[in-house]
Amino acid sequence: MGCDMDMKPLISELASDEAVWAMSPFWLDSLPLGIAFFDCHRHIKWVNRSYADVLGVAADELAGTSPVDVAGISIDHYPCPVADAMDSNSPVHTEMTVAHQPEGHNRYSFNVYPVQKATGEILGATAVLERITERKYVERALHKSETRLKESQRLARIGSWELDLEHDQLYWSDEIYNIFGIDPDRFEATYEAFLEVVHPDDRQLVHDAYSSSVRKNTPYEVSHRLLTADGSIRYVQEKGETFLDIRGKPLRSIGTVWDITERKLQEEENLVLQKKYHQAQRMETVGRLAGGVAHDFNNMLSVILGRTDLILEQVHLDAETYHSLKEVQHAAERSAELIQQLLAFARRQPMKPVYLNLNEVIAKMLKMLNRLIGEHIDLAWLPVDTPGTVKMDPSQLEQIMANLCVNARDAITGVGHITIETRNVSFDRAYCAMNPGFVPGDYVMLAVSDDGCGMDAEIQQQIFEPFFTTKPKGEGTGLGLATVFGIVKQNDGFINVYSEPGQGTTFKIYLTRHFKGAEALPEKNRRQLPKGNGEVVLLVEDEAMVLAVNQITLEKLNYQVLPANSPSEAIAHVTNAGDTRIRLLMTDVVMPEMNGAELSKIIEGMLPGIPTLYTSAYTANVVTHHGVLKEGVEFLQKPIPRDILANKISELLR
Repeated sequence: MGCDMDMKPLISELASDEAVWAMSPFWLDSLPLGIAFFDCHRHIKWVNRSYADVLGVAADELAGTSPVDVAGISIDHYPCPVADAMDSNSPVHTEMTVAHQPEGHNRYSFNVYPVQKATGEILGATAVLERITERKYVERALHKSETRLKESQRLARIGSWELDLEHDQLYWSDEIYNIFGIDPDRFEATYEAFLEVVHPDDRQLVHDAYSSSVRKNTPYEVSHRLLTADGSIRYVQEKGETFLDIRGKPLRSIGTVWDITERKLQEEENLVLQKKYHQAQRMETVGRLAGGVAHDFNNMLSVILGRTDLILEQVHLDAETYHSLKEVQHAAERSAELIQQLLAFARRQPMKPVYLNLNEVIAKMLKMLNRLIGEHIDLAWLPVDTPGTVKMDPSQLEQIMANLCVNARDAITGVGHITIETRNVSFDRAYCAMNPGFVPGDYVMLAVSDDGCGMDAEIQQQIFEPFFTTKPKGEGTGLGLATVFGIVKQNDGFINVYSEPGQGTTFKIYLTRHFKGAEALPEKNRRQLPKGNGEVVLLVEDEAMVLAVNQITLEKLNYQVLPANSPSEAIAHVTNAGDTRIRLLMTDVVMPEMNGAELSKIIEGMLPGIPTLYTSAYTANVVTHHGVLKEGVEFLQKPIPRDILANKISELLR
């Protein structure tokens, strides 16, 4: 094939010689190439044997014909390549198909060269016919192979490259340009140009990996980032190796680039989910622990607080005894608060959510918050003009505000500022997609900011974990912010923290906004406890010590008490009550024989219209399981402060 290709320029040169043109060059019959001479009228003057054989016509029959006159051939160039070559005085290259040959359709290249005298007059033209069927097959196969490779690279997001080290010439496949987001026409195609696309923080890593590979003649693999023209970041994984010449000099490097952006982002997302999962596991563990001890612990605290209250009412106590009892009372109250914080963090705290105007509730808390943070800190209150309504337990909102303000106070050394603000906000899906952690919807934002010491990123990742604290040993439980987190999650909200070392901290809580009016809250902390007028209370409690202290507390509040240590005993009291009018059922939720809800149903059947006050030392999950925490149900979590109990019973007996 190489020999045949070399003959074509020679034939063209011979054909331009007038002496050769004047005679019949029969020696050309021995050539495998088809040769034809055309006169100035564009008709065949002479053909060699190979040309005639290709067309399947005798040489003398072809004399006087044009190249398109023979049946069974199809020339791609239309209407006549010979005429075009002679008219333009320049070579014409085309292809033709011959259909009548025994082995089937064959493709030939048909190259026409104009022939002219020394004076420039056109004598005619020379045509060279060469079989290219096999080459066409190879070209088509190569094209298919290249197409498949391109499609495979596109689907796999893998590109290939080659670097000519001698000339610093870089070759990239189409897919690498797609991955790098580069226009091929604007790329310099050098190693240095490639490094410019690598993320600045990763360039040295990539250069060191490649240089070491070339120097040691070992394969290399490296993952790094790209900084694309639009400012976005992509992640790729490169593999490559270098080939040497016979003298051991590096000649060329080849390799692949794999776009692993989606995988990398998925890994990062999985890492976040894994952290959340581990945090949820820790929360569940703490929740189980808190739930496991809450019942017995709260019952014991009920006894301690109840008995302490009763003793403190005695007027004959000396100062030292009174002070000691107040310390016991304070310790018990603090213990009850810790249990509530644990339950709040684990989202097991019983809730009685109501519709709240956030501004009104916080405004009533400002005096308490000012006392909590101290006079050396300025507290600013910046409420939105028309706040949305949120639905949550008011006591939980108090817990949130107290914990956040205490946390802010402890972050401030000396004088400082704490700012509380509210705002109505809405987030759509597009915004949330660009801001991880946000959830689409309408919210009321509650923000607490301070100008204290601030936090670095490492501390921020741990602040909501149970028992994590930066305070000295003995000065913090590590449950304050964990409690806030638990309450917010329990109310289907979310919380974000913004902080820099030395620049203060802002906590932003987002609570679902309800388009409904706020409910009026009962007044708290009355100066004098409301007492009864001798009304009869059926008191049901399976813990003997709790039953005893609750009985004494109710009697001190001027109620008559029918104590029952079990549901069956309570039913017996009602059966044997006779003329005694029982006004209220106060019952534990979880008891032997039956639960409080089942007992209430039976008692209501015997005493229609009687109100029920449920109490329990168990967590919200257990109480809910027993069918108590529903809309309109009256429930108090043990231990129950005496003032709350007095107010609740007075409210129910009105």
